[in-house]
Amino acid sequence: MSESNSETADAATKSDVTNVLRWWPAVVILALMVFLKLFPGFFESPPLSILMVGFMGPGVLSLMLPVWWLFASRASGMEKIVGFLGLLAVAVATVATAHASMKGMNTGMYQVPVGLACFGLFAVAFAARPGLRVVAALFGALIGFGAWDLLQSHGTTGKFSPELSWRWSPTPEEMYLQSLASSSTSSNALSDSTELEPILRADAQWPDFRGLNRDGVVDEVSLIGNWKASPPKLVWKSLIGPGWSSFSVAGNRLFTQEQRGDREAVVCLDAETGESLWAHEYPGRFWESIGGAGPRATPTIGDNILYSLGADGQLCALRPQTGEVIWERNLKTDSARQPPQWGWSSSPLLIGSLVVVHAGGSGDKGVLAYDALTGEPSWGVASGDHSYSSPQLATLAGVEGILMMTNVGLQFLNPVDGSLIWNHEWSSDNYRAIQPLVVGDSVFIATSLGMGTRRITATQTATTEGDTMSWSITEDWTSLDIKPDFNDYVLYEDHLYGFDGSIFACVDASTGTRLWKKGRYGNGQVILLSKNGQLLVTTETGEIVLVQASPKQLVEMGKFDAIEGKTWNHSVLIGNRLYIRNGQEVACFDLL
Repeated sequence: MSESNSETADAATKSDVTNVLRWWPAVVILALMVFLKLFPGFFESPPLSILMVGFMGPGVLSLMLPVWWLFASRASGMEKIVGFLGLLAVAVATVATAHASMKGMNTGMYQVPVGLACFGLFAVAFAARPGLRVVAALFGALIGFGAWDLLQSHGTTGKFSPELSWRWSPTPEEMYLQSLASSSTSSNALSDSTELEPILRADAQWPDFRGLNRDGVVDEVSLIGNWKASPPKLVWKSLIGPGWSSFSVAGNRLFTQEQRGDREAVVCLDAETGESLWAHEYPGRFWESIGGAGPRATPTIGDNILYSLGADGQLCALRPQTGEVIWERNLKTDSARQPPQWGWSSSPLLIGSLVVVHAGGSGDKGVLAYDALTGEPSWGVASGDHSYSSPQLATLAGVEGILMMTNVGLQFLNPVDGSLIWNHEWSSDNYRAIQPLVVGDSVFIATSLGMGTRRITATQTATTEGDTMSWSITEDWTSLDIKPDFNDYVLYEDHLYGFDGSIFACVDASTGTRLWKKGRYGNGQVILLSKNGQLLVTTETGEIVLVQASPKQLVEMGKFDAIEGKTWNHSVLIGNRLYIRNGQEVACFDLL
C-alpha cells in the first residue's frame, strides 16, 4: 500500500471514530436512573430519605442527559442545536397536551424522566449513524414524552407507585356521576324533618371518626371467622364518589363525605340498603396527585346536628335527618390560609358546647373552636401549620383536655378556652395523620415516612410551694420498629398492632421492640375487637382479614375480597355488620 493510500485509510478511520457519539456517559446516567428507581425496593420499610431518592432521584438525574448531549456527546454543532431545540419542542408540546391529572408532580416524576431517558437511549442506539441519530433521538423523546399523553392518573399507592388508566377510559368518579344523573334520588330529598325522630349523640353506635374514643376499638363483638365454610354475606354494594372519609353511624343511617365533580358532598346512606337518603353539596374540589380528589375527614354526630369538614375548608353543621344547613364556616377565611398540601383532614371534635378543628393558620388560628349551635367563633390558639390528624378528647393524670398532633409535636389543650396545658415537642417536616393512642396516662404518637413511633407519659407533681401542680412529660421510648404512615394502630394486652410501612406488625408497647412483622397488607387500616382480641384488617387492595391478636406470630383466621380499588379509608363494624368504602365503592357485609 502506498503512503498516500495509508494516510487516506488512517484519516477515514479517524473520521469514523469522531463521528461516533461518546455514548458511555449517557449509559451511566441511564443505569443510575434505573438503580435509583429500584433502590427503595431493597428496603421493607424505607425511610423518607430513601423514598425520596427513588421518587425524585431519576427525575433530577435525567436532566443530565441534555447536558451530556450539548457538552459531552461529541455530536456535531448542528446536531446539538437541532437535537436540543427539538427535544425542548417535544417536551413543551406533550406536557401542554397531557391530561390534567398528569400535570404537576406527575410531570416531574414520570413524564420528564421517561421522555429524557428515551431521548438518551435512542441516541446511544444510533450513536454510529450520524445521518439518523438526531431523528432517532427525537423520535425516542416523542415516544417517552408522548406516551404519558395517552394516560390519566388516579393518584399513587402507599408506596408511591402511580395508578394509571387510559385517557379515554371513564374514571370511577365519572361512572358514579352518570349513575347519579340517571337516579331518581335528588339532593336533600328529605326536606321535611317535622316527622323525623331526633338523632342524638348518646344513641349513636359510631358517632366519631374511629368510634366514640377515636381509638378504633369495638367492644362486645366477637367473630367466628370460619369464612371458608361460612363466607361473609354481601348485604349491598354500590358506587360512591372519591374521598378518604370513613363513616359515622346512628341508627340505620351512615354519614360520610365524597366528591361529585366540582362539588363536595356530605351524604347520608341507608345502612340496610345503601340507598342515598340525602346529600348536601357545596362548591369545592380539592385534588392532589397522591390521593386524588375528595374530602378526607369524617362527619361527627352531635345532638340532632351533624358536623363535617371538607378538604377545601368548608365546615358544615347539618340536620342529620335531612341535610338541611344549620350553619357553615370556611377555614380559608377563618384561618387566613389555603388548604395544606393534602387538604384539610380534621374530623370535627364535639366537646360540650364547642366544635373543634385543626386549621393550621398563623398566630392564634391554629386550632379553632366554634359554638356548636351557632357556628360563632369561640376561641383560637396557636398550633402547627399542618396536621392530617384530628383533635381528640383525653384524660391524662386526672385532667381532661384536647390532644392535637401536628408537625411540631403534641399539644394538650384546655377545652374551655384552648389554653395550653402542656406541649411535647417533636418537630417533623413529614405529614402526621395518625390519631394519638391514649393508654392510661401514656400516649402513643407517630410520624410518617419512616420516622417511627414514640410513647410518652404525662404526670403531675406538686410544686415546692405546694399550691400549684407542674407537668412532667417523659419520653418512654422512640422506636423505628413500627413506622406507620397514615395507618392507625390499636393496643391489646400491652401490644401494639399496626403497620410498619406496608407490612403488618406487632410491637411490645412497653419497650417499642417489634415481635413480628409479616402481613403484607399494603397501607391499610385496623379495628380491634377487644372482647376476644381479634383484629379486623382492611388491606390497601380492599380485602378484609380477620387476625387473632398474638404477640408470637401472625394468625390469620379468615380473609375475603370486599371491594375493588385503593382502600385507605377506615372501615366501621356495628355488631356483625361491616361497612367499608374507598374512593369508588361502598359496601356492607354481614360477618359471621
